[in-house]
Amino acid sequence: MQDEPNGSLRGKRQGFDYLIVGAGFAGSVLAERLAAGLGKRVLLIDRRPHIGGNAYDHYDDDGILVHRYGPHIFHTNSQRIVDYLSRFTKWRPYEHRVLAEVDGRQVPIPINRITLNLLYGLALDEAGAADFLAARAEPVAEIRSSEDVVVNQVGRELYEKFFRGYTRKQWGLDPSQLDRSVTARVPTRTSDDDRYFTDSFQQMPLHGYTRMFERMLDHRNIKILLNTDYREICKAVRYRHLVYCGPIDEYFDHCYGRLPYRSLQFHHETLDREQLQPVAVVNYPAEDVPWTRITEYKHLTGQRHHKTSITYEYPSAEGEPYYPIPRQENTELYRRYQALADATQGVTFLGRLGTYKYYNMDQVVGQALALYKRIKEDERCAAPDESPEHAASPARQAS
Repeated sequence: MQDEPNGSLRGKRQGFDYLIVGAGFAGSVLAERLAAGLGKRVLLIDRRPHIGGNAYDHYDDDGILVHRYGPHIFHTNSQRIVDYLSRFTKWRPYEHRVLAEVDGRQVPIPINRITLNLLYGLALDEAGAADFLAARAEPVAEIRSSEDVVVNQVGRELYEKFFRGYTRKQWGLDPSQLDRSVTARVPTRTSDDDRYFTDSFQQMPLHGYTRMFERMLDHRNIKILLNTDYREICKAVRYRHLVYCGPIDEYFDHCYGRLPYRSLQFHHETLDREQLQPVAVVNYPAEDVPWTRITEYKHLTGQRHHKTSITYEYPSAEGEPYYPIPRQENTELYRRYQALADATQGVTFLGRLGTYKYYNMDQVVGQALALYKRIKEDERCAAPDESPEHAASPARQAS
């Protein structure tokens, strides 16, 4: 990986084909494809001191591999995305399981047959679990909110135990105020399947995410500037097209107001014991517990160590933007920025923050690969007298 120090712009004399802002999945995947697939000169910048975005992992002071920004579990149903990422990493099989601290005991989440039997002291079979949930479900005529989704499926009691407090802490809003997509991400099962995800591919990068990103960006056509804000260097660098993976409202100086995001604060600890939890993540739905979950990383990585490192997560209204808040009024505000972006020449907005959508990692990879495919096709279609070096480039919304 070619890592230029802050302020070193040796590519300025020749200029770059693309300036990409943000070295997470979206920006890094696109940078690799443009450099390796089309021979483009790419300047990739990030205001953090590392590549990898929120998926960044590193070895802590005790030599334990941890995720600085909370657990990142890779899962997908797309073989195309697996094949692409497999160029840069080997994989470690891992199926994610989560427990929730409810009524003084830890039970599986998503709710399944085991959850019900442990909570209520029952011995339900699969049909019995289905009947149990059906008897408690409270049909909602028109499902609009996250509360509606859960109450309609499992009733108010289980909604209160598992979802209401956790959601209020995570989003700073009651589930009745949030789009139904939030809780729809967590299914309810009547089987014993206690996996958090059911995707066909569930594995972790064998040597971690950061090592995967390093290999991805190790190309002579890619220059990297860290600890660098876009506004500090945009006028000092010659480039043909900008790909912006930061918050779209920030790019436009919040001219229509700020798009709401939810942030997280992390408290990392290393414990002088081999293991703390039976699984990687334990959720804490109760509102009187200030954190939402505790992650123990050795479950994710398979690392053997006589100590263990954990992270407490505290949702926050302040700090780095992590999650676009899914509400109708926020979507409407985003559409105003989207219209402004569509009218802006030479810029493409990409990724979770650039398109204000709550994407999983594989979806961001897919979005970046789709954008690369469109760029490649556009270049093939460019007329001889309108080569890519001279063609006007309108702003785009990567979808």
